[in-house]
Amino acid sequence: MLRVTLRGVRAHAVRFALSILAVALGVSFVAGTFALRTMMSDTFHGIVDATAPADAYLRGAQEAPSGAAPGGVGVGEVRTPVAIGLADAVADVPGVRLAGADVSGPIVLVGADGTAVQSTQAPSLGIAANPDDPTFEVVAGRAPVGAGEVALEQVTLESSGLAIGDSTRVVVSGEVRDVEVVGEIAGGGPMAGATLVFLDPAVAEAAYAPEGLVPTISVYAQDGVSEQQLVERLDAALADGTLGADADGAEAVAGETLRADLRGDIDQMLGFVTSFLMIFAVISLFVGGYLISNTFTMSVRQRVREFALLRAVGASPAQVFAVVVGQAVLVGLVGAAVGVAGGLGLVSLLRVVFEQMGMDLVGSIPLDATTVALCLGIGAVVSAVAAAIPGRRAALVAPVEAMRGEVTVPERSLRVRGLVGGVVVALGAAAVLFAALRPESGAAEGLLGAGAGVVLIGVLVAAPSMSRAVVRVLAVPFVKALPPVGRLAQGNVVRNPRRTASTAGALVIGMALVGGVSVIAATTQASLVSTVESSTTADLVLRSATGTIPAGAVADVQGLSEAGRAAAVTFTTAAVSPEPGVDPGPKDVGAVLASPEGLIDGTVKVEVVDGDPATLDATHAVVNERVLGKDWRVGDEVTIRSATAERTLTVGAVIDTRVLGTGVLVTPGVLDELAPATSQLTDTVFVDAAAGVSAAELRSAVTGAVAPYVVVSVQDRDQFVDQMASQVDQLLVILYALLGLSLLIAVLGIVNTLALSVIERTREIGLLRAVGLGRLQLAGVVTVESVLTAVFGTVVGLGVGVGLASVLPRVFAEEGLDRLVVPWGGLAAMLGIAIVVGVLAAVWPGTRAARLRVLDAIATPD
Repeated sequence: MLRVTLRGVRAHAVRFALSILAVALGVSFVAGTFALRTMMSDTFHGIVDATAPADAYLRGAQEAPSGAAPGGVGVGEVRTPVAIGLADAVADVPGVRLAGADVSGPIVLVGADGTAVQSTQAPSLGIAANPDDPTFEVVAGRAPVGAGEVALEQVTLESSGLAIGDSTRVVVSGEVRDVEVVGEIAGGGPMAGATLVFLDPAVAEAAYAPEGLVPTISVYAQDGVSEQQLVERLDAALADGTLGADADGAEAVAGETLRADLRGDIDQMLGFVTSFLMIFAVISLFVGGYLISNTFTMSVRQRVREFALLRAVGASPAQVFAVVVGQAVLVGLVGAAVGVAGGLGLVSLLRVVFEQMGMDLVGSIPLDATTVALCLGIGAVVSAVAAAIPGRRAALVAPVEAMRGEVTVPERSLRVRGLVGGVVVALGAAAVLFAALRPESGAAEGLLGAGAGVVLIGVLVAAPSMSRAVVRVLAVPFVKALPPVGRLAQGNVVRNPRRTASTAGALVIGMALVGGVSVIAATTQASLVSTVESSTTADLVLRSATGTIPAGAVADVQGLSEAGRAAAVTFTTAAVSPEPGVDPGPKDVGAVLASPEGLIDGTVKVEVVDGDPATLDATHAVVNERVLGKDWRVGDEVTIRSATAERTLTVGAVIDTRVLGTGVLVTPGVLDELAPATSQLTDTVFVDAAAGVSAAELRSAVTGAVAPYVVVSVQDRDQFVDQMASQVDQLLVILYALLGLSLLIAVLGIVNTLALSVIERTREIGLLRAVGLGRLQLAGVVTVESVLTAVFGTVVGLGVGVGLASVLPRVFAEEGLDRLVVPWGGLAAMLGIAIVVGVLAAVWPGTRAARLRVLDAIATPD
């Protein structure tokens, strides 16, 4: 039977070509995802090795709220800081060759073109240039000395357009400084686009460690001393008090242990990215399964006599089933092999894109045996499962069918399938309805997701039953405008509802996701715009491209006579009581915001639930119930624990606001007690004009004040709202791009069905031509069939997606989705795109049908 299987694939290679392509597209997504993850992992592991090369580290013994440590990094466990003076004491420990404080923090470098040097979302860091550090290598020039000099890492120097000897500016510690580039420093490894500026150690300490605290102390061992031996000696010195008071609260950790922790955090984050991408890969493969199933269904229908002959010469039903599934497995393996190559090509393209964005991925594109085997297995399994039902039908063909003059395949009634589909839809709709009516229930979100999936499955099951009625309605314009062509096309589509539904099923899935995402995006944008417009009255809003507005810029704007009020939104990260009177743990992390005079109910409008925000002082806090929950009341106690301090405050007011995404508001003085200036971030400043100052005058004055800081943008309320909405648009583009592959496979399914249909109806086409149907009219029939199928799938898919997404505002109203917006214009555009896609999908099948010779077509046996 193996020979029969192979001959079947060779004999019908054209029929299986698009199935191979569908598998290849889906598998390429899988292979590309794994290869991209491996390359990104290698790149970031290289960054870890380059930035944490020491043999041992001294760090705080206590875990700190994530992000709260001054100068901390974005990955790895965050600990309480240690005293910078500990580095000098450690240098005298036996076995220590060198010890140095790790001093770094944010900086803005102005490039040769006068703009900030930025690369994607990579950080811009100022680093203490310690000539004694074994990893510090001056490639050209010299190390910086004093506040007026800097040295640049090699890639940073190239991307900035600067050269040694050039003068430029940096923004550090919230102020603008004129500096000269005096050196070029080796990066020591891949930096993924990070901008690295080296400063004089004293300057860096003053800027990033004014309180004398740093995240870690790097310790290098003498020759012959292992990491473990070094850690043991450091532990002994910490235990016997040799290192003095600066060592209180410190612990030693091996360099490889720290690097392993950092790599683990990176792999965890990359795992999320991989899972996110794999969801879309699975969707593409699922859609491809529809195409494969349809191909083998039509192939079995056309080869009934062949399978009957196999049965007549002694083949068992199991052997016939094995032949069909075996052919599917071969199709899957070939498609998967092509997909692996395609995935590597996709990663090569992405690598170039990343390089253009300033992020270099190290190493060659990985291709290991495990990934290849997994991809081949996925292709084979998906294809085998998709062909299982057609294979069963082939196995049940009776041998007597080989003796019939005409072979017919009986079709079962769709009544049972329609009823089953209806019941499934009803069950899913009931779960969605419960979630909409009881959004406060803890099970609401889970029921909404499960119900939505069940509804989609039910619609796919019932699709053949509804296709006849829906297609007849959709075909009315074509029947009226093109009587013979439209009527023939309608008859062909309606004649086989199972095929129509199966062909359109892939499009239903893709369009349901697209429709749902579109409604979610439009609803999110509208809710966001409504919240901002109703919650702030500021004339201007200041934002920063780096996410942090320099303190100097805030001070300069506050000093303008044109500005009546400039309220800065300054915050730090700390552990906050999750419930009234409960001591916070390291994971109870949130933003703690300083509320200057005039922010609440001045610049920002809030709903006061309990108490009076005016009670905010050194012993009282304001709690936002939208973040911390509804259990808070005036008089409750809230504990705030940062990396360096702890305060317990009495709740003076409870508010409800979405604009201020923080759980606790304190006075600026309390925030200064909780965190040093280096751990405080200002991401927004709301500016109101002074009395008698016009909007134009205010904007001109503010723009001039912040211009030296390069990264600060000045926006009016409309521009601020547009910027917030544009973030949703960017996410929408990414989702559309990821869903595009499944839609492409769905279009290939239409092409595939039409092409196989032309083969199946060759004699019918010849008879139509014989009675006077022209080539152009025949091509028109195929085109209208394609358009009807595409529009049917689009209409049903969009209906399901929009209907399900419309429930979200009911379930997630408390999270900010308080209004429903259906983007009718965008949905209409998708319908128009479906018509265009239908026309394009019919080009090859229509041309092939039109070129059939009449007599040869008529002579073709059924």
